[in-house]
Amino acid sequence: MGQKGRPQKLSDTERAELVALVIANPTATLGELQRELSRRTGTEVHEATITKALHAAGFERSHDGSAVRVERAQEHSGRYGYDDSHRQQQAEQVYPSSLTDAEWALVADLFDSSTSRGTPPKYSRRLLLDACCYVVRTGCSWRMLPKEFPPWQNVYRTFRRWSGQGKFERMHDRLRAQWRERAHRAAEPSAAVLDAQSTRGSPQGGDNGYDAGKKVKGRKRHVVVDTFGLLLAVSVTAASVQDRDAAHPVMAATLAKHPGVETVFVDSGYAGRCAQAASQCLDIHVQVVRHPGNRRTGRWVHPNQPDLFTVQADANGFVVQAKRWVVERTHAWIERARRLVMHHDRLSSVSESWVWLTEARRLLRRLTK
Repeated sequence: MGQKGRPQKLSDTERAELVALVIANPTATLGELQRELSRRTGTEVHEATITKALHAAGFERSHDGSAVRVERAQEHSGRYGYDDSHRQQQAEQVYPSSLTDAEWALVADLFDSSTSRGTPPKYSRRLLLDACCYVVRTGCSWRMLPKEFPPWQNVYRTFRRWSGQGKFERMHDRLRAQWRERAHRAAEPSAAVLDAQSTRGSPQGGDNGYDAGKKVKGRKRHVVVDTFGLLLAVSVTAASVQDRDAAHPVMAATLAKHPGVETVFVDSGYAGRCAQAASQCLDIHVQVVRHPGNRRTGRWVHPNQPDLFTVQADANGFVVQAKRWVVERTHAWIERARRLVMHHDRLSSVSESWVWLTEARRLLRRLTK
């Protein structure tokens, strides 16, 4: 005789796949598990079916926030920050921000074309690029450029022309591919991380807003990076624009340049309809990485494995977010350039060009060090 009763909604293979999803992302909501299970197996099931299957496997949803175990931070004898190697200055460098001969050789063809027609340039392209690097690193105004550089009007016009031509972005894309090749990785990434950062705006004007969550009046910088923290796309909007509303344009720009991206890691600010819309419209997998001790969503725990999802924290309760920490580090890299601590430009496109130039300058130093 055949099996009596109602047939099971999930097969053994699908149940094993569901358990693997929960183990990989214990803070996932039922909706996220439902969409990911459908993407992997093609099976459409109700959330109640998923809950019943997880309960049968021994998982329970916990909201006590005990997943974070606070431990005393270990003493570190090493030294952080700048050292003598960072302070070295080559003979050909006018200022520490200037390019060395080895760095200029990597990008000279992008700015100094030998096939250009017309009157020869009055100022060298390398000196103009050095002046742009000086401005973004020191944060000075255009009118206060040192006399070692060309007149500030000439530097400003050249910067705006290069910005409109996308030369800084192309320079960074070339250097990022070289760095990934040095790390024995494919030139095109398959995974990315998305995050936003609110920064102050200056009285100069422009598209400013108020971020009620961060209590910041200014603009918001949306960046997409690869798993190395290297820039893939950047978009600058008013700080009043919600993360979920600005996610689609910057992700569309990422996929236009890098169609091989299949997975994007985001924080809880992009959860819900934003993640669902990105999965449906852009055909990518959006994984929400939540804090392991969150009480709102909770986490899936197994009684036979009490330490399965335990995360160690330092004495202040700080927890490194898996997969998402790379984009937080990129935000810190960007703000080393004093020009980017506050938005001094009216146009958002100019602010985006500064970000491309800053990250390209950092990669130049990496590749030639």
